[in-house]
Amino acid sequence: MNNSKKITSALISVFSKEGLAPIVKKLHEQNVKIYSTGGTEKFINDLGIEVIAVEDITDYPSILGGRVKTLHPKVFGGILNRQDNESDLAEMKQYNIPQLDAVIVDLYPFEKTVASGASEADIIEKIDIGGISLIRAAAKNFKDTICVSSVDDYAEFLELISANNGEISLKDRKRFAAKSFNVSSNYDSAIFNYFNEEEKLPAFKISETDGQELRYGENPHQKGFFFGNFDEMFTKLHGKELSYNNLLDVDAAVNLMNEFKGEAPTFAILKHNNACGIAQRETVQQAYMAALAGDPVSAFGGILISNTEIDDVTATEIHDLFCEVVIAPSFSAKAQEILEGKKNRILLIQKEAELPTKTVRTCLNGVLVQDKDNITDTAEILTYATNNKPTTQELEDLLFASKVCKHTKSNTIVLAKGKQLCASGTGQTSRVDALRQAIEKATSFNFNLEGAAMASDAFFPFPDCVEIADNAGITAVIQPGGSIKDQLSIDYCNANKMAMVFTGTRHFKH
Repeated sequence: MNNSKKITSALISVFSKEGLAPIVKKLHEQNVKIYSTGGTEKFINDLGIEVIAVEDITDYPSILGGRVKTLHPKVFGGILNRQDNESDLAEMKQYNIPQLDAVIVDLYPFEKTVASGASEADIIEKIDIGGISLIRAAAKNFKDTICVSSVDDYAEFLELISANNGEISLKDRKRFAAKSFNVSSNYDSAIFNYFNEEEKLPAFKISETDGQELRYGENPHQKGFFFGNFDEMFTKLHGKELSYNNLLDVDAAVNLMNEFKGEAPTFAILKHNNACGIAQRETVQQAYMAALAGDPVSAFGGILISNTEIDDVTATEIHDLFCEVVIAPSFSAKAQEILEGKKNRILLIQKEAELPTKTVRTCLNGVLVQDKDNITDTAEILTYATNNKPTTQELEDLLFASKVCKHTKSNTIVLAKGKQLCASGTGQTSRVDALRQAIEKATSFNFNLEGAAMASDAFFPFPDCVEIADNAGITAVIQPGGSIKDQLSIDYCNANKMAMVFTGTRHFKH
């Protein structure tokens, strides 16, 4: 059975005319009867090609400033009729409804209008009514009609009708229907999310249409995709394609470095989503060398990120390290040349782009959605819990450690000194274990913890952590506070001349 259908008539009503002319010319060449509206009708007329105005078949003009053009039974009857249904065909004849074999639509650019910062009135006018209805109708009736729902599909549609003299297979019509419902569902989700910014209805709608297939997922036996606009955030200068794990590490790096935006040169090295080295110095080279000293072993194969331009001196130092990705707001020409010396090393320029305000992850048979942890601990919000107050240097180190702690897997303890990460205990089931891990690691890399600062992502239920820290030489502690036994830790610190401050904010990261 031949399920192919030849296009004999087409309705064209589009926003974007780019790439449309070759389609119109090809349809005209194949003796297809073309119907159109408004600006699209004028566009086709200007090509010198005969076109029938939709209002000539509906006997009704475009009304309400163009808000109503195609919403008419003669249009939708022509799209939705079933060619193998005798009753449908009889009604088509009775009411003089023309058959429409193809519908070509490109919707008003709602998302782009929102992103442009346009007024609410302009945004509302970019909610397409007729176009979205045409798409749904034509896609529903894919057995008899092909629906081209976006400028992105113009080229493929032209290829199809050119190769087969206007004959479209059922398989292709159904495939274009899937594309069409992808467009319509994404469009509706964008509109809902715009309206729901204020309403905050408990509904979860995310729609991403720019899916990129990755080499594999977390492991080679897993399939992986990235849905998002990577080019909006980065300019890729060099290197291989980013993997699933690379992207997770890049995300962690960007979120961590966002804490140090606009500050003195800060450099971080991440491995498995956690910082294994981070430091702030007067120059980016000094910051890199201090970050590397935090854990030169874990730095191998890591993700590197700077909050300032990477110069040639720093690039020369980096070049000696095997690393997967280097991210910076810019690279000097010489630095780029040096770092491109390793063909697989990925170089990314980070652009100014807004990060999502919510986090989403799968859970059981559903998803968990939450507001992002956008609180950064600052000196202004601190409560000084102990008699001994932190020195200026200790306070700077406490806030530095707190920023790193916020972006490290729980349970975590972060040790810092001189705005340099000495070590962290990450992802431990016990806070005591996290502290011991951090002290052992710092000691193994010859850090002197005398006068160091300690940050904890949650409160201490017992004084054991401050006692262990004190015995290691740590003199200042930052933690959320809030335990019913806070006083035990406060008492120990007071008795041993340690300074402890409370933030009032827990920063769990599971």
